[in-house]
Order: sequence, then structure tokens, then C-alpha cells
Amino acid sequence: MMTNLFSTFDPATSISASLNWTSTFIMLVILPYTFWMMPSRQSMVIKLIFNKLHQEFETLLSAKMKGMTILFISMFSFILMNNLMGLLPYVFTSSSHLVFTMTLAVPMWLSLMIFGWLNQTQNMFAHLIPEGSPPALMPFMVCIETISNIIRPGSLAVRLTANMIAGHLLMCLLGNSAASANMLLPMILGAQIILMLFEMAVAIIQAYVFSVLSTLYTSEVAYENAQQSPLSLSGL
Repeated sequence: MMTNLFSTFDPATSISASLNWTSTFIMLVILPYTFWMMPSRQSMVIKLIFNKLHQEFETLLSAKMKGMTILFISMFSFILMNNLMGLLPYVFTSSSHLVFTMTLAVPMWLSLMIFGWLNQTQNMFAHLIPEGSPPALMPFMVCIETISNIIRPGSLAVRLTANMIAGHLLMCLLGNSAASANMLLPMILGAQIILMLFEMAVAIIQAYVFSVLSTLYTSEVAYENAQQSPLSLSGL
């Protein structure tokens, strides 16, 4: 019996040690077995998706940072796995918690900031003032660009968390209303099926958006550095 609407996202269990977070990594245990199996249509589709993602991320990164596409494809796969598993019954939705999303966003953003400010300090200062800004607005542009850089990991994390929470709350509301409905039960079931399909699309889109925005932030920080310095972000 749910005490409130948000109890769906409660990670606590009746045992002393919570096992809900194990659903986040359960697919990582099963994944290595696919390398010992014969190629199938499923593996071919997954490889095709990874190749398309590699081509998409490669266009956003410079020539010396193409190796980072492996990092962003892995991030996409990990987020997508947890988003889709959260739609299964009695499976903990880890991607609806800021602990999960901030763990992905903050280390990525912090590593990019440290790398950029240590190796290309002049260009990092130049990025704080957009090209063509009036001299009178330059101090304000520096403040605005600084704040926008600081809130980037928070925007990535909150975007993913809010989208996953919103869909689950709608499904929870429809499920509670279906228990007391009589004549409207077929209509509510049809709405739940449509909402489930919509949430599957949201799970895929949010994983893609998170990975693409991380790629764009990487290209903005290290674009000039990739042209002038022999170092590349693939060494991080």
C-alpha cells in the first residue's frame, strides 16, 4: 500500500541492505555473455545502432578526439538500459534519482573543466565572451557564461530525472484510478498502453539527449585545444 504518490521511487526495502540499486548494474553482469554467443539479429541491430551513434558523435568532435565516441556510446547504452528497465514491473527506477544522474554528469563536466583550464587557459577565458559582444556588456556576458557553465551538470541531471519521474507519476496515477474504475476501465487500460509506448520513446530520447549534450560540451571546451595541442581528451 503506497503512502503517497512518490513512494514509487523510494529505494528503501524491508531488508536491512537495499537491493534495489542492483538493478542498475544487473545488465552489466549479463552483457559479457553476448561475446561468447553466435552472432544473431539482435547483436547485428545493436552493432548497427552503435555505428550510427559513432558517426553522429564523430561529426561533433574534432579529429583528435574521435576516440571519445566510445565513452559517449557507453554512456548512452548505460542510461538507456536503466531507463528501459525502470519500465518493468517491480524494478527500481534508478534513473529517476539525482544520485544516479549527478554521478554521470558531474565527473564528466568536472574532468572537462579541469582539462580545459589547465591545458588551454587562454581559450577558456575567450569562451567566456561570445564573439561580437559589445564592450559595455562584456562584464555581464562573463557572469552569464560562467553561470551557464556551472549549471550544465545540474541541467543534464535534472532533465533526465524530471522526464523519468513525470512519466512514472502519470502511469502511477492511471494505475490507481483503474483500481476503482468500472465503466472507464477499458479506456484507462488503452491510455496506459499508449503511455507505456510513449515512455519507451522518452527513455530512448533522453539517453540520446544526455549523450549528445555531453558531446557538445566536450567539443566546446576542447575544440581549440585539439587543433593546437598534441594532447587529446581520449587520454582522460
